[in-house]
Amino acid sequence: MKKIYIVLTHTGTLLSRIIKYYTKDEFSHSSLALDFDLNEMYSFGRLNPYNPFWGGFVHERINRGTFKRFYKTETTVYSMFVTDEQYKKLQDLINFFENTKDKYKFNVIGLFAAGFHQKIGSEHSFYCAEFVKYLLDEAGIETNLPEVIKPEDFKFLSGVTEVYSGKLKDYRNWKKSYLKEKKEKLEYYFNSNKIGLDS
Repeated sequence: MKKIYIVLTHTGTLLSRIIKYYTKDEFSHSSLALDFDLNEMYSFGRLNPYNPFWGGFVHERINRGTFKRFYKTETTVYSMFVTDEQYKKLQDLINFFENTKDKYKFNVIGLFAAGFHQKIGSEHSFYCAEFVKYLLDEAGIETNLPEVIKPEDFKFLSGVTEVYSGKLKDYRNWKKSYLKEKKEKLEYYFNSNKIGLDS
């Protein structure tokens, strides 16, 4: 078994505020990450941090691009278990999009239509939540997600566990503290058991 991560964000950009106004949701963007560090984080979004309407397949990073520019981005990160086979399928799908990204466009119309519970799109276009749902479906991961998908819907995905909530830029520092605390707890547990066995 392996873990994947659903990353929900709200950057506070004009476009994200418009989306939030119509959806009444906390978050306006979603991404899929294959690692706890969020180095392997993917979505459909801005290709240029300064142009909200020039979008496509993006490899997102916490300290680069859009998230670097909008450093006050709020996030909640969720984890979920998948099989090794499903994880490999996700890797293959992402590699496919990496190699064919010029064929795909950002589904701007579909994004706004989703706010009105309408589905509009084409075979070679996605908005963020639509893309994440597509990856999960194609990898054979069973979900209870609606056909017209919004970032907020991933909160209710079967099997997800909340990992972190706060500023995205603070995630790495939180992760270091979390891992340190986890290591100390494990060391304390093993040392306590060792004392118990020796006494």
